[in-house]
Amino acid sequence: MSRLSLSHRRLLLIAADALLLPTSVWLSFWFRLANPFHPSFLVDGLWLLPIVILFGLPLYAFTGQYKGLSRYVGSRAFYRLAGRNGLLVLVLVGTGVMLRLPMPPRSSWILLWLLLSGFSGLVRFALRDLLLSLHSAEQKQTVRVAIYGAGEAGAQLAAALRLAGNHQIVTFLDDAPSLWERTINGIPIQPPQVLSEILDQLDQVLMAISSLPRSERRRIVSDLQRQSIPVLQIPSVDDITAGRARIDALRPVSIEDLLGRDPVPPVPELLGPGLSDAVVCVTGAGGTIGAELCRQISQLDPKALILLENNEPSLYAVEQELRKLMPACVKLLPVLGSAADPALVQRLFVEHGVQTVFHAAAYKHVPLVEANPLAGLANNVGSTQVVCRAAFSAGVSELVLISTDKAVRPTNVMGASKRLAEQVLQAIALETFQSTNSVGPPPTRFAMVRFGNVLGSSGSVVPLFRRQIADGGPITLTHPEIIRYFMTIPEAAQLVLQAATLARSGDLFLLDMGEPLRIKDLAEQMVRLSGLSLRDAHNPNGDIEIVCTGLRPGEKLYEELLIDSKSETTAHPLIYRAHEPSLSPQELWPKLGALEEMIAEQDVEACLTLLAELVPEWQRDKGLD
Repeated sequence: MSRLSLSHRRLLLIAADALLLPTSVWLSFWFRLANPFHPSFLVDGLWLLPIVILFGLPLYAFTGQYKGLSRYVGSRAFYRLAGRNGLLVLVLVGTGVMLRLPMPPRSSWILLWLLLSGFSGLVRFALRDLLLSLHSAEQKQTVRVAIYGAGEAGAQLAAALRLAGNHQIVTFLDDAPSLWERTINGIPIQPPQVLSEILDQLDQVLMAISSLPRSERRRIVSDLQRQSIPVLQIPSVDDITAGRARIDALRPVSIEDLLGRDPVPPVPELLGPGLSDAVVCVTGAGGTIGAELCRQISQLDPKALILLENNEPSLYAVEQELRKLMPACVKLLPVLGSAADPALVQRLFVEHGVQTVFHAAAYKHVPLVEANPLAGLANNVGSTQVVCRAAFSAGVSELVLISTDKAVRPTNVMGASKRLAEQVLQAIALETFQSTNSVGPPPTRFAMVRFGNVLGSSGSVVPLFRRQIADGGPITLTHPEIIRYFMTIPEAAQLVLQAATLARSGDLFLLDMGEPLRIKDLAEQMVRLSGLSLRDAHNPNGDIEIVCTGLRPGEKLYEELLIDSKSETTAHPLIYRAHEPSLSPQELWPKLGALEEMIAEQDVEACLTLLAELVPEWQRDKGLD
């Protein structure tokens, strides 16, 4: 049947209708008179048998009854069918009246309409189910699944999988007791606790609760993982409604879906002011945070967005992505160059009238900066000084430095360089304030935002662990007790944009990173999400082993967000303002000048000695924390 040509299928439907039309006429009299050969039929209805075929088949064809795809017949097709049959009954009545033919009573016409609609609908639904069953039989392999979630998303997923024909839905699972023992298209809805009893009947569990909070998603996935069964999920509501994905575009549950907290809606008055109709520049625009800042800024109606990036492939990638996202009225300017280049940055700010700057350019990989301290200092500290001075000189309204929790009591060169970059911004903010004689607001507001690791960034352990799992292991972990704060990239960028609106000058903002996570637990979770098992003393035949290699140079077990200050709340519940001591401009600038000379002379020892003096919290001789 599934291999029949389109013309043959249409002929089959026409033949079925040619048989059903006179049969329905005859049955309408039989049901009313309780006698299939009642004389009344021979008198009043015999003329209907040829007429119903003569008018019915052309009417069906003219109104598109044979154009629909039988495999996708649904309730709308049935309603259209009922409308066509109603029109056919009216045509028959009109023909009988005009030709003064013997007319049956009105009840026969109602019965005829019901029978025509019922029989023709039944044929098409039966044909649809037959085609779907044949399509399923043709599949090389049918995956047996349980759908977790018996709501609208679950029902839509079941319908999509039924049409695809390569899944057999064994049951629905749902936490709502009111749904238990009920069915969806004949498939039972059961409590999740029955999963252990039917594991031998299943190959996968499909999560179909698109708007589930992360905390609840973690609980459900954790319960499912105990059953050692693969778990897939449907795309997000945003992806489905935006047309970026279909509901049956199943994908594995990723660690990013489980970590982090439930999203906190932005404060409307904090997201957008200062960016709408403004010229905005993002340094390090090709990096993880820089690119996400660009994505979100592009949706806030800026006048122009300038992307400053010294990595050509990264700049090209983010430019191509943004051109697809941004409205045509927004000017997008990719600039290939370094944020530590004074002439370039000054020209860029002046020539384009930049009003807001997000300085995200930095070297952030701890081991690489530890091995290349001069490059780390030149980029992280030098670019901050260049960008801040150019912003003040060009009359930029606001500059926000993206900092890191590793700047707090740093144990590595990268953290110390970022702490020194913070002091550079604080000194320039103070100098700017003093230059205005404390009258009115400063011409440029300087601020910095400090937060921890973001999931999926280039320096995050998540991509590393994912690659190691794909390679068959082992997962390399520096220490079993190491912990880190984690935040999703979109949430971090959104909070940075809102913190910028709160800035006065010289402010340090801290983002609430939520609860810290033990990295070993993260690695174990990622192994289980991959459908694999851990190899350890309890399970020597497992798939992936976790190996501890020892803390790396400059690495510490935990990160902090504060030094010795007390934070205060702001208008956003996840953004705090802190006040920390800093060096005065008069003390800092001469030492920064000396640091620049030492970098130019490639004097590593002298640079690190001066860095320890400028950032006393960083103790070189203490080694690892």
